[in-house]
Amino acid sequence: MVIKSGEPRRLGIPAPEARLRFETERQETGGGPGRRLLVVKGEPAFELSPWCGTCQFLFRRLVTSRETLSLESVQERLTGTLTDPDDDEVVGAFGALLPEGEYLPVLLQVKPRLVVPGREGDYFSGEQVATWGLDQFWGLPEHPHTPYYRSFETAVDASTHLYEFVVPMVPPTWNERERVEEYVELMNRGTVPTAVAVSTLDVCQPAIDLAADYYLHWGLTHFLLDGHHKLEAAAMAGRPVQLLSLLALGEGLAGAEDCAQLPALRGQPRSIRAINT
Repeated sequence: MVIKSGEPRRLGIPAPEARLRFETERQETGGGPGRRLLVVKGEPAFELSPWCGTCQFLFRRLVTSRETLSLESVQERLTGTLTDPDDDEVVGAFGALLPEGEYLPVLLQVKPRLVVPGREGDYFSGEQVATWGLDQFWGLPEHPHTPYYRSFETAVDASTHLYEFVVPMVPPTWNERERVEEYVELMNRGTVPTAVAVSTLDVCQPAIDLAADYYLHWGLTHFLLDGHHKLEAAAMAGRPVQLLSLLALGEGLAGAEDCAQLPALRGQPRSIRAINT
């Protein structure tokens, strides 16, 4: 559910100085563009969907992803319910971690489901395989190399589906058990704490229709800046948590018009099953 959407705003600092930034790997002379990467504290943290737009949607944790970006200065503010996506204290603090660009602040309420790759509910071995099939070389589904959270999906129209993911910078097994249990207790008493993420929207579609379930996939990915313990606690307790998403408008494989639709789509879900029948 969308609680409130702000207006696009300029945030961030020069990319070389940002603690989190988006990069494209350099290729040797004559080659095409390299991997799209999310870089944290100078180290590649995630490989993102390829530039082609016809390849599978992807977020894949890399071996150098070992850091989170929580900020002590706003922890008390985020323990409770945030009311405004344009909260200058919170947006300003996290905006200073990001590369300079246009961001759309959106305040969401999510009820996350923890997913382990290859098991029940895994997008990569489920919906993605139904559209793209198995990797032609490996004969296997894509693998994100991390547990992740699924929180929402909807039909955009008869030929397009939106899938939403919340991706921790480090796996939930790295979380401190005591802190997770503290948040479970708070949530069971009715508290709805707030997490913060930088988000991207990728639009991907196979070039050729050879699949059992062919359609465009919109992948909305929230990379957690703060809230790793909160998301795990919400998944364990079956409780909602707020998510302040700073959607990076220039960093995904989607146009400005697609990004502009997201708050309305996220607020009014339509059944994928129903729209396809």
